[in-house]
Amino acid sequence: MTDLGMGHPPEEAIRGCLLATRLARELGIRQPELTDVFYTALLRYLGCHGSAHEEGTAFAGDDLGIRQAGVVTDFSDPRDVFAFLVTRVGKGKPASQRIGMIARAAASGTRIGDTISNSFCEVGAATARRLGLPATVQDSLFHIFERWDGKGPHALKGDAIPLATRVASLSALAVVLNRVGGAGAAVDVIGRRAGKGLDPDAARVFVRDSADLLNGPAGEDAWRSFLEEEPRPVLQLEERRLDEAARAFADLVDLKSPFFHGHSQGVADLAEAAARALGLDEGDVVILRRAALLHDLGRAGVRNGIWEKPGPLAMGEWEQVRLHAYQSERILARSLALAPLAAIAGMHHERLDGSGYHRQATAAATPRAARILAAADAFHAMTEERPHRPPLSPATAAAQLTGDVRAGRFDAEVVAAVLDVAGQHGHSTRHAWPADLTDREVDVLRLLARGLSNKQVAGELVVSEHTVRHHTLHIYSKLGVSTRGAAALFAMEHGLLAH
Repeated sequence: MTDLGMGHPPEEAIRGCLLATRLARELGIRQPELTDVFYTALLRYLGCHGSAHEEGTAFAGDDLGIRQAGVVTDFSDPRDVFAFLVTRVGKGKPASQRIGMIARAAASGTRIGDTISNSFCEVGAATARRLGLPATVQDSLFHIFERWDGKGPHALKGDAIPLATRVASLSALAVVLNRVGGAGAAVDVIGRRAGKGLDPDAARVFVRDSADLLNGPAGEDAWRSFLEEEPRPVLQLEERRLDEAARAFADLVDLKSPFFHGHSQGVADLAEAAARALGLDEGDVVILRRAALLHDLGRAGVRNGIWEKPGPLAMGEWEQVRLHAYQSERILARSLALAPLAAIAGMHHERLDGSGYHRQATAAATPRAARILAAADAFHAMTEERPHRPPLSPATAAAQLTGDVRAGRFDAEVVAAVLDVAGQHGHSTRHAWPADLTDREVDVLRLLARGLSNKQVAGELVVSEHTVRHHTLHIYSKLGVSTRGAAALFAMEHGLLAH
């Protein structure tokens, strides 16, 4: 999922992890630091969705392209920054528009850069916590953009930066440089950045052993080697904690856009309740719930300019959207533990008349669990705001879904169950909010999570902009975050977005 979210080819993350683990061993790093290196390198880009909305807004919807270019850019070097702005900002737009976009990006560069790096760090560390990874890995991910010379977002310098962070940062850069420019480019750039952005000792060993570190054994299968290289004892996720891990990744991918916040959890709640009402056995309910939580992982690979486009999508844009269901399926299929969820998750946009995607499966090829997920996803999406329309009322959404049943697109019994459980969802009065938030702070947090500015929040709540700023400072302080993305992730984790 992080490969998709960064615009990288498949297996980039595990290749970076492999290189980092081997480099760590060459540096004499042993347990438990070796485990920290392995997971920090593997999950380096875990927080990539934290600022996707802000990146898309600032860079003409091209959050993926900006991240691709940003990985190899040294933002402390004015020449690199200039090249980044000229080659990436407004790419594909007319020259007259690009000039203005580049000027605006240059003027707000530090602010946007801080938002991106801080969101990355806060979201990555928070998700690592939810996955049950060691506190040392959480800390390493929180400091993933620190530089040896102290010019990173938290100004840590030299050996004060976690060792796992230093090794993972070098390895991630080396893998990308090797892919786009060959081993020579990787050695040249890492040698030049040693003692500046990169740990000089790690850089020296990499330059010395680059051929072996980059290439591995002849004919190596990266996936198999990645599994074999994991430091022992291997960290295991207990069966009972798999749901929490699924919820963590559901919230993570829903960060892609404020329009999606809370979508996956909402769909999972509906699908699970409908499955129980329809009498599915407990094992099938568990599989369906997890598939529903993870059904939209593939959204990571579609740029925000498409997801947040207010008008109709062009044919090429629709093709990218259609592929997200396929990508969700393939991500899950790679894991033995998650493979049983793959086909169900990949069918969440299928329709019984063959008009859905990505398979265009008909009724005979669509199992009951997939029918439930498709109906729950459709109903929940209708009741959410989208760039091209306001949210539909539950009654209007129910009428549309019922019409789709008559047209042969959905299973009538399944839709009846989904609508029945949706109508029974009540909301009890909350007497205490997490992090000691007040009722008004929760109201503000919900609007901030949607990407509204302080001025827009003030308009929605009929209060002054000064009051909203005051509430925002208190909210961020209570949550221990500094970015909208991290605040939105907290809100999803604690179920604060439902009204």
